[in-house]
Amino acid sequence: MSIIEVKDLVKVYRTGDVELHALDGVSFTIERGEFVCVMGPSGSGKSTMMNILGCLDVPTSGHYELDGVNVKNQSKAELADIRNRKLGFVFQGFNLLPKVDAVENVELPLLYRGVGGSARRKAAIHALERVGLGERLHHRPSQMSGGQQQRVAIARAIVGEAPIILADEPTGNLDTKTTVEIMNIFTGLHKQGITVILVTHEPEIATWSERVLRFRDGKLIADEAAPKVEELDSEARQ
Repeated sequence: MSIIEVKDLVKVYRTGDVELHALDGVSFTIERGEFVCVMGPSGSGKSTMMNILGCLDVPTSGHYELDGVNVKNQSKAELADIRNRKLGFVFQGFNLLPKVDAVENVELPLLYRGVGGSARRKAAIHALERVGLGERLHHRPSQMSGGQQQRVAIARAIVGEAPIILADEPTGNLDTKTTVEIMNIFTGLHKQGITVILVTHEPEIATWSERVLRFRDGKLIADEAAPKVEELDSEARQ
């Protein structure tokens, strides 16, 4: 069953008399529980696509249905509620509040949802334990490594039991060992039934997924099975 359906999506940015077609007639579906990588060079449209999938921007034309809801017909308040309940966001720069500890950072989506203090705290601790940070509950971001900060960000994304995680270059600031640890977490969440949509420019990261959507010049140019490590090795030897 599709959790995301995109049909003939167009996004045009206008500056004076100049029009930029950031997306040009994009169509695809993502099934519930899939692990999908979005790839493409700078300016390909992948970031615009992720902003629209995350209800942070709206298309100029076309259809976007998220978990059965036609996003185009929603008010700003309704879109904010959809983001809070349906989507968990993970960014390259972590986007944590520097002056509060891990638990308080993870509680934020539930605070915006109006969940009571004790229930928020319990859910945040459980989410941090799920990503292996049960012993770092009261550490601030400055007291953590980059990998630990990204784990906090993932815990924040899953604390509200959102069915979809949107991750934008989540390993871009991490070393190889930490990247493997973070991708193992995403793989584990996918196995638990969460839909994972991850932007990356690294072919090695794409091998962790099931499927790759490739963008260029605002168009979806390929929708294919994810490459495997041995395929990448073969390409490197040619």
